[in-house]
Amino acid sequence: MSKLFSPLTIKSITLKNRIAISPMCQYSCEDGFATDWHFVHLGSRAVGGAGLIIQEATAVSEEGRISPGDAGIYKDEHIQKWKTITSFINEQGAIAGIQLAHAGRKASCNVPWKNGKQIAIKDGGWKTFAPSAIPFYDEDEAPEALTEEGIKKVINDFKSAAGRALQAGYQLIEIHAAHGYLINEFLSPLSNKRTDNYGGSFENRIKLLTEIIDAINTIWPKNLPLFVRISSTDWAHGGWNADDSVKLVEILKNRNVDLVDCSSGGVVGHVKIPVAPGYQVQFAERIKKETGILTGAVGLITEAQQAEEILQNNKADLIIIARASLRDPYFPLHAAKILGDELSWPVQYERAKN
Repeated sequence: MSKLFSPLTIKSITLKNRIAISPMCQYSCEDGFATDWHFVHLGSRAVGGAGLIIQEATAVSEEGRISPGDAGIYKDEHIQKWKTITSFINEQGAIAGIQLAHAGRKASCNVPWKNGKQIAIKDGGWKTFAPSAIPFYDEDEAPEALTEEGIKKVINDFKSAAGRALQAGYQLIEIHAAHGYLINEFLSPLSNKRTDNYGGSFENRIKLLTEIIDAINTIWPKNLPLFVRISSTDWAHGGWNADDSVKLVEILKNRNVDLVDCSSGGVVGHVKIPVAPGYQVQFAERIKKETGILTGAVGLITEAQQAEEILQNNKADLIIIARASLRDPYFPLHAAKILGDELSWPVQYERAKN
């Protein structure tokens, strides 16, 4: 058996293989409510054989949405539809995970197919929040710097969202601390210019993330996994870098965090990112080797042999597939055939297996 299709046990759950579907925004909700699109999108990838399905960035508050079409879990009423989806995912032998997120200064934007630009408050947008009153783009309306009271609300919103996630049947939480959204904005010195206890030093800039983790740990079962997605580097001079990521992960692994999903970029625009196949694997490899934590590799991993090589060379523990899964919901079934593994297909599809 290939390593890609070997099981991975994390606390009380066992992934049947090491393919995870990355959280990918669908921008197809209204007021955070899931639709049949989400059932089909997430369910088809479970049918397609992935071991873990991580639901798209799901806002912990209304103002934390990237766009009006974002998924949400900030109301009790959101739970039932998500529960229907997680039940189906579980029936296919996959684990249902959810990424909890707050967009920070990158909130109040149009969906991508309607230009993706910030929606001004006068045009129906909403007030955005950040560590400092610095807009992402110069033409954007400046966000409001969070007060300490506002920070406490954010922490409580993550905690409440984690409680709803548990009720909705998710067995894994990933905290979104990457891609220039709120937590990442606090981490990076390029977007965090605060002079209080949440800014300045490395220890102060990571405080929002560690306090969110501590709050979630008060209600999230100790036997269920907790992941964190980070931007391993800002790809910008004077910003967050790989050394900072290693230092952060040494702290996170002592806070009940089981795996770090190693992405990069997003906190500032107009940077040159050396995009190439597997370009972010280097961060998963370094963090894994230097801290001993489990890592997930993500970013232009598109071939079965490429994914297997990453695992065989101990560069990561989990392969997180994004756009390749959008092109092919059955990527795991096809990858197994390429690698010579015998994988069970849904009985409804078995007649097409050979």
